[in-house]
Order: sequence, then structure tokens, then C-alpha cells
Amino acid sequence: MKDQKQLNRRSFIQLTALAGGGLLVGVYASETEMLAQRGGGGPPAPVNPNNYITVHPDNTFTLMARNPETGQGMRNSLPMIIAEEFDVDWKQVKVQQGDLDAARYGGGQIEGGSTATPTQYTPMRNVGAAARMMMVATAAKQWNVSESELTTGSGMVKHARTNKTATYAALADAAMKMPPMTVAEIKLKDPKDFKILGTRVQGVDVMAIVTGQPAFSIDVNPPGMLFAVYQKCPTFGGKVMSANVEEVKKQPGVKHVFVIEPPVPPAAPAGGQRGGGGGGGVTWAGGVAIVAETWWHAQSARNKVLKVDWDYGAVRTQSTAGYNAQIKSLASKASQEPTVGGGFGGARAAKEGDAEAAFKTAAKVVEAEYSFPLLSHAPLEPQNSTAWYKDGKIEIWSPAQIPSLNDAAVPSGVQPADVTFHMVRAGGGFGRRLYKEYDVEVSKIARLVADERQKAGQPSVPVKLLWSREDDIAHDDYRPPAYHYFKASLDANGKLTAFRDMVASYGNVSVVPTNEFPRGFTDNFWVSDSQFGPFNIPTGAMRAPAFNGTSFVMQSFIDEIAVAAGKDPLQYRLDLLNSPTTYKPPTNRTGANAPFNAARAKAVLEAVRDMSNWNNRSKLPKGTGQGVSFQYAHSGYVAYVCQVSVDASKKLKVDKAWAAVDIGEQIVNASEAENLVQGGFVEGMSHLMAWEITIENGAVVQSNFDKYQPTRMRQVAPNQIQVKFLKSDYTPTGLGEPSLPPAPAAICNAIAAATGVRIRHLPLAKAGYSWT
Repeated sequence: MKDQKQLNRRSFIQLTALAGGGLLVGVYASETEMLAQRGGGGPPAPVNPNNYITVHPDNTFTLMARNPETGQGMRNSLPMIIAEEFDVDWKQVKVQQGDLDAARYGGGQIEGGSTATPTQYTPMRNVGAAARMMMVATAAKQWNVSESELTTGSGMVKHARTNKTATYAALADAAMKMPPMTVAEIKLKDPKDFKILGTRVQGVDVMAIVTGQPAFSIDVNPPGMLFAVYQKCPTFGGKVMSANVEEVKKQPGVKHVFVIEPPVPPAAPAGGQRGGGGGGGVTWAGGVAIVAETWWHAQSARNKVLKVDWDYGAVRTQSTAGYNAQIKSLASKASQEPTVGGGFGGARAAKEGDAEAAFKTAAKVVEAEYSFPLLSHAPLEPQNSTAWYKDGKIEIWSPAQIPSLNDAAVPSGVQPADVTFHMVRAGGGFGRRLYKEYDVEVSKIARLVADERQKAGQPSVPVKLLWSREDDIAHDDYRPPAYHYFKASLDANGKLTAFRDMVASYGNVSVVPTNEFPRGFTDNFWVSDSQFGPFNIPTGAMRAPAFNGTSFVMQSFIDEIAVAAGKDPLQYRLDLLNSPTTYKPPTNRTGANAPFNAARAKAVLEAVRDMSNWNNRSKLPKGTGQGVSFQYAHSGYVAYVCQVSVDASKKLKVDKAWAAVDIGEQIVNASEAENLVQGGFVEGMSHLMAWEITIENGAVVQSNFDKYQPTRMRQVAPNQIQVKFLKSDYTPTGLGEPSLPPAPAAICNAIAAATGVRIRHLPLAKAGYSWT
């Protein structure tokens, strides 16, 4: 592996004995070092030792999964990498989920941003390879033969000349006594010899999921547990003035009722984002907690009896109607030339060349306005967490994507070192569980329950906080909305001579595409933005942040430009990619900080062109069309061609989609990788058709899936999404993010090809469209 030598100075292997004859292998191998190798991250730093492998006497192996699992397959894929280099069969392996444990696993126990694979691919290979080499060295010493004469496979060491064999289990005790090994001494497999990586491996939780066995955080049920609901103010930032606590306490099954005051707020985070981090930055919303024998008892008491007088706060003046009025006003200003000094620009702006001058001399100018709305994540498993405060410590079972974020120790009044955090599988993440205020809330409630029970002479018990679907949709960290005013100029040959985008937005930078294609491929490029407000609705990351909205507007408008130029939209993109300017786009905000590579972008476009029979699309029947889009996101390249049919009543059907994907030199789990592409496309369909969160009087209007409907499997079967992975000479990167962003644009471009109607505003349902 080409990265190996760069890890040498700060890496070593430690061997430790386990009680019962097991073997633990720990490796110092920092993901920070991996980032540094790829041109990102800070200087390399040592990390704590990790323990991953247990060898059992029956020659089976337990491999630890170090990262959370929210559906991206990390619980399988990282142990698969270890098993490959350890040279054991997957059927010999059991996978065990690790807890949050920085001392054992180092930092980066995260599922988010498609970072797990690029940061852990080499460290996990080192773990497995080191363990295999220890077994070989031990066998060589016992048999008095050269290590080079030995081979491994299926958890055994073999010596062909003497026909000797030994299981790893038989060698483990002696292997434990070997001195530590440096990473420089580790020899990794040649990828051509891989037996597990790249194959289809079923998820370790699949059988439990499909048979209804406990698998998710919502299934955690420690003995004696009580259940909690937490009623928060419908408007963001509101608080309790008074509540009928004593009356609620009298309801069947109810054990405890608390009015919880919010802490004194820290300095307001910028852009309406919810503050993260620990210590003084930890906060929680005020509300009323009802704790009962069952969740049904708690929920019934809330729905039937609880009455709260709220201080609704300043956000009550906010509404989507007000937001729309502001962005219309901003768009109007943007359409008046020139806009220099008009309040636009600043840190979120990018400008090369002179777009205004190019517009004045253009053969043709194309202008359009696009928008996308506020979105809720709405994972199928609502937010939940279970906590047990006991003897000055707290134990938490949570589906968090970043367990270390938002210190749950603060509201329970314990030290961070006194928090035991169990990472439990989540029923969907999509970025929502990066913001785990439910852990903060349950920590506070568990402490209050424990204190009250102690005063009554009762033992402390665990408490599970479960949000209802309505709680989840009403109190999300939403994907921010944005409004884009585009203008582009063409010369007499249809070549793009200037590209301008003025963004009216609210929230974080994910709606401002300052580094997006075609930047770097046209001499005159200008993006500027203006924040509207105040809005004060919490916003945050959604799957593929920075791209899930911008890909729709950018790839749709580029399609418009190609059509205006009289060119093939797919070839037009290729032609642009063949014409780089002197400006090089800086590293995108991606999982592994790899810079944009035009050759890889062209390769996925060319592949999807060939897969979809794109050049014969003119032969499709009336009302049927193909659309193309591509996206570079989180170091992965995905191009789609989508074929749709649209009838006169705007009934829309995705007939087929083709995806060409480049995430580097190695697919870890072929089954999971394909699923992630298909799932990303289907989720993109949800963004496209019906999802929109609206605000009235400072509160969310939608409450459940009847008003916020996701796309169903029947609306596009997975076998209708054909996936092809392109192998390239780059370290493997993640696939949780890149497959979603280009899906809405591909579908909308296909609608335009089928009908001549250009879709510029989402969701489609507001324009009368629905799925067939």
C-alpha cells in the first residue's frame, strides 16, 4: 500500500493478552495521518491504542466495529477489511459493536460525511495484516522454518513442504508473547489476492431486522426502565410559563413529571445554526417531561391532560410566507445590473474574471431563478435515547452519528469521563443524528428521575426518552432553503463565457456553491449570496451537505445552458470539463479532502452515456425523456442518466436510472455499495417530489408522513437503478453522500427532455406533479 511508509514514525503495534486465551491486537494508526497524506487535516498526531480482534479456542474470531451504524454498512465493512488482511473466512467472523471509547479506538468514531472508509481503510488493513504476520512468525519459530515458506488462509498457517498446519487459535498464546511491531514492518496483501473485499456480504443486522428482533436503539430495554416523553414549545426558543404538573402526575402509569428550564443561552451561533460542542455550549430546550411505566402511559398523559402556557418567544413572528417575500425581493435586486456593492458578496462569494463584461458582449444570455425548500430528515426511527444515572455516573444507549458531540454529561451534572456511551444501531441517520439533543434531554431527565427517586427511598432506574414522529418533524435541524438567480452568457458557438449565481439563503454554507462546477471551467465565474432574516429556525447538515440542494440548481441550469446553446447536454458537460481555466477549484468540503479531478468526472459521464444508450434517446416515445447530471461530493464521483415518462396530467414515472460511480480503487462490500447508490437515488426522489417544511407563526406546519411523504419503493424498484462502479487509482472513499445530490437534477432534466417544461422550483408536487 502506497500510504504505508508515511505512517511509520507515529505508529506501532501493541499485543495484549485476553483472559480466556483470546488475542487482542491493537494498532496506533491515526486517521489524522491519513488525512494528512491526502493533503488535508492537520499535522500527524499519535492516537490511542485500539483493540479489534479476539481469537476464540474454536478458531472463530470476534472483530470489533469501531464506528456507529446508521444504515451505511460500517458495522460490516470495517470488520471486513480486518478479516481480509487477517486472512480468515467471513463465516468464521462475528462482529461486535464497540462503545464510544477514545482510549481504545482513538478519535473519529463517527458516521457522517462519508468519512469512515477513507479514514479507516488503511488502519483497519494494518490491524488485520499485523495479526496475520504474528501468527506466521509464531508458526515459523515453532516449526523452525522461514516465514517466507508459510502461507495463510481460513484462519490457518500452512507449510507446504512439511505439510504442517496450525490454526490461529493454536498459535494465539505464543503469538501474544511477541514484541510489538511497527507499521513499517507490516506487509499488506496485494489487492488481487482479496477474497472478502469487493464481494457481497450480508449485513450483520439484516436477519434481526427482517424478523423483527431487537436491532435498533428504540429496542433498548434495560430492566426496570421507565419511559419519557418531552413536550417542547411548538415555536423554536419558547419556554414554559406554567403547566398543570400535579394533574398530570395523577394519570395512570405516570411516575414523574418535571418542568425543565433551559439553561442560560450561550452566545448565538451564526446563521441560525444550533450550537454544537460540549462544555458551556451544551444547551437544551425548555419543556415538560412526563415519565411513566410505559411510553403509552406517558404519551396518553401528554395528549389528554397536559396543559402548558408557553412563552412563544421572538420566533413566533417568522413564517415561510415572510421568507418567500424576502427572497423574491433579493432576487429582484439581483436581476438589476450591476450588483457590485449592492450588499452581496463577502466571505461566501467567489469571483474570477469579469462576468458583467462578458454578459455585455455575449451572443446569447440565459437567465433563470431556482429554489429549494426547508427539509426535515424524518428518519423512520424517531429520535430516542436511554440513560441511567446512578452513583454519580451516567450510562447512555444512543443511535448518535457522532457520540462525542454535544456532551450529555453536562445536563446530568457528571464529568465527561463518567459517561459510558453505548453506540446502538440507528434506524436511519441522514445527518439528523449528528445533532443529538435527545441525548442531552434524556441525560437531564434521568438525573431528575434519579434525584426524585432517591428522596423517596427508591433505587435509580434507566429512562428511555422517545420522541413521537410529530416531535421529530417539529424539532429538527432542517436542511436550509435557498433561492438562486442565475445568469450565463454564450458566444456564437454556444461556448459558456460567463456564469453567475446570486444566492439568497438562510443557514449554513451548504446552499452557496462557491466551488462548484463549472467554476474552474469558464473564465468568468461569480457567486455571491445574501442571507435573509431573522428566521431563527435551526438548520444543519442533511445527507450530502453542501450538495443536496446545490446539485439540483447547478446541474439543472447547466442543462438549460446546453439546450440554449443547441448542444447535447451530456457532451456539453464533457466539453466544459475538457476546457479548464487557469483557476483550480480548491479542495471541496469533503470526507477526505481530495481535490476535484476532471478526468474522473468525465469518466463517469462517458460510462453512464454508454450504459443508458444516451445517443439514441431521440427514438424514445413522446412523453418520455432522458436527463443527465453528475456530482463530485465527498471525494466520490456519480453520474446519472434518468429516463422518465410524463403524461398530460403530470403523472411522473421513473422508468429507469443508470449510475456510474467512481469511489476509488476498491469497493469494500459490493452489496452495500450498490444499496447506497440506489438508496441515495430514491431519497433524492423524496427531496424532489413532496418534501417541504413550512413555517407559520414560528412553528412547523407538517407533523407526520401524511403531510411529508417519502418516496415508496414501488415508485422505483431497486432493479430499475443500474449501477456501475469504475475502478480508479485512488484510495477508497465513502458512498453515503455522493449518490443523492445528482438524482433530482437528472430527473428534472429528463422531465424537460420529455415535456419541454423546465423544473426550477421544488417540490414538484406544488406544480401539480405526482408519481404514477
